[in-house]
Amino acid sequence: MRMRIVDAFTDRPFAGNPAGVLLLDDAFPDDDWLQNVAMEVNHAETAFAHRLPEGGEADWALRWFTPVAEVAMCGHATLATAHVLHTTGAHEGPVRFTTRSGVLVATPAEDGSITLDFPTAPLTPAEIPAGVAEALGAQPVAVFDTGPNVGDLLVELADEKTVLGLAPDHKSLGAYSARGVIATARADDPSRGYDFVSRCFFPNVGIDEDPVTGSAHTALAPHWSARLGRDDLTGLQASRRTGLVRTALRGERTLLTGRAVTVIDGELHA
Repeated sequence: MRMRIVDAFTDRPFAGNPAGVLLLDDAFPDDDWLQNVAMEVNHAETAFAHRLPEGGEADWALRWFTPVAEVAMCGHATLATAHVLHTTGAHEGPVRFTTRSGVLVATPAEDGSITLDFPTAPLTPAEIPAGVAEALGAQPVAVFDTGPNVGDLLVELADEKTVLGLAPDHKSLGAYSARGVIATARADDPSRGYDFVSRCFFPNVGIDEDPVTGSAHTALAPHWSARLGRDDLTGLQASRRTGLVRTALRGERTLLTGRAVTVIDGELHA
């Protein structure tokens, strides 16, 4: 079975967020096999997709697994899957995926970028939980619940330098939400090509720090659009690998645009 490793939300290898991508010939195998493959790949997510019959609401069925659990939404592995479909000729034009988060559409552009159409996360202001400042290593300015699809605590911090300097207690962060914590701040200098920064810590799904998180930007987009007064923004996820996500808030939907590059193309013998 053909297996690709694709770096998403980047235009160069060894940056962005790597995802495993398997295009299956038929329906999904049993969950244990899917989870074992994801554990073997050992990236933040591995995506599994198979073609659906023509005439339905979607073209492909798509699921995502971390090394330890299936997740309800994943942006970078969706981008990676769309990239594989388009670069291999398996699908042309916009592709509709049926997922646990509904039908998600990925649309390629002539410049090589791909735009994902995802549901906007509902943000609910929350009290700053006791102990979260100590676990994160910085005092929050404000915190928000991001709803069931994203499942994170969004934490706004004072400035970009604070976000970049975080060295959190990952185990402790797991107590504050279903998946983990998104830490974010306004960019110090927007002339550098981004409007806000973020880092994402997801200990509850086996990922201490996710390199670039598309799903988190469905919460970051409405948060920073409200703060900055613009619907179209660019976020820098400031992990060691780094990556840029262009966001466009469209009411109940958020568009996420980025690039991807295939770095490994091989065979799975299992």
